[in-house]
Amino acid sequence: MNQHNFQQIRVNLPGLGCWLTLIGVVWLLGAVGLGWLVKSLAVLVVLLLAAPVLGFVGLRFWLRRNLVQGACPVCSTGLTGIKGAETRCLNCGTPLHTEADGFSRVSEAGTIDVAAVDITVESKPVLPDGD
Repeated sequence: MNQHNFQQIRVNLPGLGCWLTLIGVVWLLGAVGLGWLVKSLAVLVVLLLAAPVLGFVGLRFWLRRNLVQGACPVCSTGLTGIKGAETRCLNCGTPLHTEADGFSRVSEAGTIDVAAVDITVESKPVLPDGD
């Protein structure tokens, strides 16, 4: 007796069955007339992949337009803030308002800001009152 042993060819590609199943499901949905569902899922996947990139680009654009760097008007410490927000100086604790061109002090109504000037006076010898 001559027995013919058939040798089977095995292809071991991990994940190939998953891809073939996915392609088969997509083909079946397209054949049945549910292509709109496949297209909707494809658009959803593209949006999910594009959303972080668009968010990052948008955040960088917004920060470039709204981030203000300047010095504290009281102690001249370098500060960074968001335009239109109120903050405190990290060095002296002065409440500050962030404007487009820098920082300004926040003061209550009726407060008058003055600039003090230090004037040194040379002492003159005092003459005795003799006349």
